[in-house]
Amino acid sequence: MPSPTGSVAAISAASATVFSIGIIFLGYWGMYEPTAWRAADVVVVVFALGGFACLGLVPWMATSPVDSESDDSRIRIARHLFLSGVSAIWLAVAVSVIF
Repeated sequence: MPSPTGSVAAISAASATVFSIGIIFLGYWGMYEPTAWRAADVVVVVFALGGFACLGLVPWMATSPVDSESDDSRIRIARHLFLSGVSAIWLAVAVSVIF
């Protein structure tokens, strides 16, 4: 079953939006403070960078060529990457708030 019309543009725009929100979070969180990093700080950065990697791959995966018009395997992978990226960004935010 093919994906709905506009799903590639929608998931690409959504990933760009969450990516920019994650960048704003890192700037607000204080990644560049002169204090020494704790283990929780490293966990936040690792989650955030993993999320950015997933979100950055979403448009590339969603727009990559497929065998037939009805093949939506790449969109499914892009959706999983989007979910992973959003989850990682939210985990980074949660870890920074809790610790």
